[in-house]
Amino acid sequence: MKTVNIQAGHGGPFISAKAGKSLVKVMPLNAPAAQRRRRLGFMEGQIRVPNDFDQMGAREIEDLFSGRK
Repeated sequence: MKTVNIQAGHGGPFISAKAGKSLVKVMPLNAPAAQRRRRLGFMEGQIRVPNDFDQMGAREIEDLFSGRK
């Protein structure tokens, strides 16, 4: 396999071809704007996690694994 360095991000899209047949279209990706990036804590105060969150459904899961249900 031949490796070639290119800078598609600085120009427009281009098409790679073999024997005159188009194979691949290469184009730059647009990164999201900084203000649109998700951040931790964006739903603070809008949801409530129960104190027993890590035990929820434990009995049902145990029953399923033991074959009781």
